[in-house]
Amino acid sequence: MIRVTELRLPVDHDALALEAALIARLAIRQPELIGFTVFRRSHDARKNSALTFTYTVDAELHDEVSVLARHANDPKIRETPQMDYRPVAVAPTGFNRRPVIVGFGPCGIFAALILAQAGFRPIVLERGKAVRERTLDTWGLWRKHILNPESNVQFGEGGAGTFSDGKLYSQIKDPRFLGRKVLTEFVRAGAPKEIMYVAKPHIGTFRLVGMVEKMRREIIDLGGEVRFSQKVTGLDIRGGAILGVALESGEHIESNHVVLALGHSARDTFHVLHAAGVAMQAKPFSVGFRIEHPQSLIDRARLGPHAGNKLIGAADYSLVHHASNGRSVYSFCMCPGGTVVAAASEPNCVVTNGMSQYSRAERNANAGIVVGVTPEDYPGGPLAGIEFQRALESRAFELGGGNYDAPGQLVGDFLAGKPSTVLGTITPSYQPGVRLTDLSQVLPAFAIDAIREAIPAFERQIKGFSMHDAILTGVETRTSSPLRIPRGDDFQSINVRGLYPAGEGAGYAGGILSAGVDGIKVAEAVALDCLKPAT
Repeated sequence: MIRVTELRLPVDHDALALEAALIARLAIRQPELIGFTVFRRSHDARKNSALTFTYTVDAELHDEVSVLARHANDPKIRETPQMDYRPVAVAPTGFNRRPVIVGFGPCGIFAALILAQAGFRPIVLERGKAVRERTLDTWGLWRKHILNPESNVQFGEGGAGTFSDGKLYSQIKDPRFLGRKVLTEFVRAGAPKEIMYVAKPHIGTFRLVGMVEKMRREIIDLGGEVRFSQKVTGLDIRGGAILGVALESGEHIESNHVVLALGHSARDTFHVLHAAGVAMQAKPFSVGFRIEHPQSLIDRARLGPHAGNKLIGAADYSLVHHASNGRSVYSFCMCPGGTVVAAASEPNCVVTNGMSQYSRAERNANAGIVVGVTPEDYPGGPLAGIEFQRALESRAFELGGGNYDAPGQLVGDFLAGKPSTVLGTITPSYQPGVRLTDLSQVLPAFAIDAIREAIPAFERQIKGFSMHDAILTGVETRTSSPLRIPRGDDFQSINVRGLYPAGEGAGYAGGILSAGVDGIKVAEAVALDCLKPAT
């Protein structure tokens, strides 16, 4: 196969134009081409009047050697790299040293799947419920103001990514194409095939539910176990090595290989790890609000005359502003045509997040507008960031009326420094509801100042961004884990052998794709270590 990059075509090209462009670039005749597949399709919206699609294509030719030789000096024509996933280890027949995986979000799912496919029969412990039961509990908060602390947007099968836009892109370095393994498994489980080639693939919540169930069934069919409502409350650590975990039920599960795929909101489990002496450290994260605009406004600003193009879909954005007070403000988890969702996991706290379905067809666009914070802002040890988050979420709960409604404010009023009392032309999508107030009471002054400076700056990039009636909803605090659990090159905790910190909760991922990739890497490390002679 030969990979050809940067094939540019107008957005309105027909089905034959790509093949013609490929043949022209390779300077071959049509009979020399056996077939081709699209590896990547993207578009650049910075110049919306001249919008084009850019393709990377893998072509199969009758005489690839000669064609490569002819184009030896063209960096855009190269042999296609090896992208198929190859297991690093396989369990021998009768192998019984079963690894344990704590958490069944994207990282835990892929760690379990890789280990199961290699014959290691992992045991998965998930504190929450199976995804369909969990969905009902989540709707209980959104529709009835009832929070289940063990089954919500953060906890349960599929992890926090289940109730999100289902974004499947990342900026991680991936020389082994492990991200492609993630996408391939998602397609096998029912995701649309286009996620294999579009530049910013996404799935949406409703599709993710069925996919997660299929992946769980495969793990079980391969000899693994997935146990729900199994909360880990203790670690058996002796001589600097993990020997097993204790469950809230009183059960003890022995294992010399425990993967911590906790997610970024397992606060009580972080306390358990800290009490057990597992090394951890505070790390930076970000806090802020969700902002909502009409999706049509974002489409016009980003796509110009191409707004509404079905191949492009709903427009997104990515914004950064470096404020005069030294803080960075940026858009986070932008959800085109989506909704703002209640994402609390603790009583008497309000947390916001964003979600889209596959169609991205809802009226509003939303994104987090967040400010970076560091351990200097919340001194006090590795768990101090948790208390910092909790204080902001508790204040948001109070300002929202104490019933899980979220505090909100019109952008125009926020910039003017006055409370909002009446909604404008935009209806906030957050459920159970929004109570208008003064959001400057929620975040630290430095964050408020930075966001007030950033919104007009973003207006210069997206016309209408600072419109008076746009809605801010608070508070966004779960952008990433507030701590990191350090690990060595072998992926094990730096002070507990056999303990494998992984994914978002441990500070090694940020989103579905990167969490899945980290799960694969950790699973490989576990598999290789399992095959070492027992000591």
